[in-house]
Amino acid sequence: MKGEYRIGVVIPARNEEQFIQKVVETLPPFVDLAVVVNDGSTDGTQAILDAMNPSIKMHCISLDGEGVGAAIDAGHQYLLQHWQEELFISVVMAGDGQMNPTDMEALLQPVLHNTADYAKGNRFAHQNGIQSMPNIRRRASRILSIFTGLASGQAIPDPQCGYTATHCEILREWNWKNSWKGYGYPNYWLIRLSTLGCRIAHVPVESVYGTEKSGIRRLSFFTKVGLMMAYQHHHRNISWIFSSRITPHTLFAAIAYAIGWIALLPAISTDLERELVGRGITPFALTFVAWSIAHVFDRGATRTVQELRLNAKARQKT
Repeated sequence: MKGEYRIGVVIPARNEEQFIQKVVETLPPFVDLAVVVNDGSTDGTQAILDAMNPSIKMHCISLDGEGVGAAIDAGHQYLLQHWQEELFISVVMAGDGQMNPTDMEALLQPVLHNTADYAKGNRFAHQNGIQSMPNIRRRASRILSIFTGLASGQAIPDPQCGYTATHCEILREWNWKNSWKGYGYPNYWLIRLSTLGCRIAHVPVESVYGTEKSGIRRLSFFTKVGLMMAYQHHHRNISWIFSSRITPHTLFAAIAYAIGWIALLPAISTDLERELVGRGITPFALTFVAWSIAHVFDRGATRTVQELRLNAKARQKT
């Protein structure tokens, strides 16, 4: 335990026979329960789990290759059922040994001290964070940082780091039926957390790379995740307009996004657009300017929605 919080660790694992035992056995002693989710492993992962007798209480769940997102969701939901109304924090730690267990203490601090609802690792801020990271992953993470930041309305320095700590209140209000199941899970969570007005903290963590191999197919990943982020981005802005979270920031952001789309789509034109095009301003330039302005308002809207959530929670306690 940490203070009044129980600490659970969700460990998604698929074909991790080389790493899973060390991951479980090196968990910090303050961890109350480790939930290992074996997602359709075809190697000796399950046999190793069956033979283990760790000092920390461990529970195993078996899935049939449903995806890393589904595996993490299953672990979160087990902790919800196991601890019911108790206070707890759910940490996600991959089964491939890429996350340093000694970083968990720092990762928990923002949630423990109520400065964040969700803390995630930032490998780029750690002195040893990306030294061993393959160059192609480093470049992909930088690109995804930009697009996840745009989709979530706030700066996201390392969206692909799956080392996270989540307050139980977030898990209790999460829509599990619509949760993302495969790769791109961290990006989905970051955008949805922004939609809910949750505070996100970014904590420096080390990333450890060895002989493990990624199962991501790059073209399929970027296509699916890119479309998902674009949809969730628009869904977030529209949902705020038709809710109690509408503010001047959210309204102006939506208007600026709409202007950008109007300029971009050839079937739609306005007197303003025709006038600007006549003055030599291309539709693409107008779209870029409109969406840049929209993003500025969007970041302000994200901060405002976070404040509204905090105020609502404060009123509930009084």
